[in-house]
Amino acid sequence: MAASLQLPMASSIPSSSSPSTTRPIFKTHCSMKPTCSAKIPMSPINPKDPFLSKLASVAATSPERLLQRPSGSDSLPFLDLFDSPKLMATPAQVERSVSYNEHRPRRPPPDLPSLLLHGRIVYIGMPLVPAVTELVIAELMYLQWMDPKEPVYVYINCTGTTRDDGERVGMETEGFAIYDAMMQLKNEIHTVAVGAAIGQACLLLAAGTKGKRFMMPHAKAMIQQPRVPSSGLMPASDVLIRAKEVITNRDTLVKLLAKHTGNSEETVSTVMRRPYYMDSTKAKEFGVIDKILWRGQEKIMADVLSPEEWDKNAGIQVVDGI
Repeated sequence: MAASLQLPMASSIPSSSSPSTTRPIFKTHCSMKPTCSAKIPMSPINPKDPFLSKLASVAATSPERLLQRPSGSDSLPFLDLFDSPKLMATPAQVERSVSYNEHRPRRPPPDLPSLLLHGRIVYIGMPLVPAVTELVIAELMYLQWMDPKEPVYVYINCTGTTRDDGERVGMETEGFAIYDAMMQLKNEIHTVAVGAAIGQACLLLAAGTKGKRFMMPHAKAMIQQPRVPSSGLMPASDVLIRAKEVITNRDTLVKLLAKHTGNSEETVSTVMRRPYYMDSTKAKEFGVIDKILWRGQEKIMADVLSPEEWDKNAGIQVVDGI
């Protein structure tokens, strides 16, 4: 109402010299539309992320590959884009509910996060800053609201609360917030490391449902101590307070990692004294993951002979009682 009162009166009064001036009042209202429309906020996306780049190219060229996935697929959602990787052990199949598929779109959603969410995927592809934490927790809550029985897939390619060079970009509570949200979910959570899982991201990888924690063959996991934020010109007392908070966060991280990896707190605390890097094999031995995603591994394992057949072909006779 206030905006309409501020309009010039001459624009709404018709003029005798120009018959077409009886329409300016409609033009005035039309000119106000751009100011009333608000842009839909876009979620943060890393443009250099290889997984999102591959997904975007497939969505642009052949969207039917993403919207019409085979019901009997043995791969996790959207990972079949990378040369059809096979699992050593097939995870639980996704059976979409009627409510989720009732109004299924014929074309991919306009943005990649919505496309991933359509496959029940929560993708963490950036450091854990407040905007990323807000998006991830909202997606987890939404997927549980849509169907509390279907699994949720958390794909991780994240450096935690630090950058690649170790610079601190977020508080440790960002990772703990996502962890608590995962623990509150009723759904099974399948975690997949598709790049790097460093610091708090490694905790999220290990916090998946037991037996449903996966890792790509050349992905990396790393655990390290939380870093003290820059003190600058803070008083000495404030520096001490912050240092104590970092120690508290470190102890919490050690307890949670020990809980999900099956190691003792002393073991986790010892390896965390310096950055502890793990490839997929070492991460499986340490208890961070349960299975490694190998291409064609099921066929290779099916062709392997049993120990008894190996002994028989080699001419080895098993002596009873040994």
